[in-house]
Amino acid sequence: MSALFRLTSRAVAMQRSLVARPAVAVRAINTSQKKDETVAAPTSVTTEDFANPSPKNWQSYGFDYKEQAEDRKATKSTFFVTVTLCLVWGTFYWAYLPDTQFRDWAQREGFLELRRREQAGLDLVSPDYVDPASITLPSDDDLGDQEIII
Repeated sequence: MSALFRLTSRAVAMQRSLVARPAVAVRAINTSQKKDETVAAPTSVTTEDFANPSPKNWQSYGFDYKEQAEDRKATKSTFFVTVTLCLVWGTFYWAYLPDTQFRDWAQREGFLELRRREQAGLDLVSPDYVDPASITLPSDDDLGDQEIII
């Protein structure tokens, strides 16, 4: 909806800028030497012309520059592999990959441990998570006038 609003506001702004400009004379330049150019229709079109079209106006997709059929086949197979196999099935595979980092398992175990501690009446996180005897703190003389922020 916002894109439609932006597009409309840009169109209105463009119309206002065109109206605000002074009129500019537009001059058409014709570079043709012929005064009366006409388009000539083919004389006769038969069913053989439709069955065997001439590849005179054939544009290659870049896979094969000599054979039109090989070029079309390579184009279709490339787009099939790219879009169908890579994008569609690749996205499906990526979305349903198993949890290799065990994030779901760790979260589930955390919730189970919290529930166990709540039911047992314990603190959710033990204040003695690390044994206080294993920690060596500096003495007051070593700290001196150092400000301690807790």
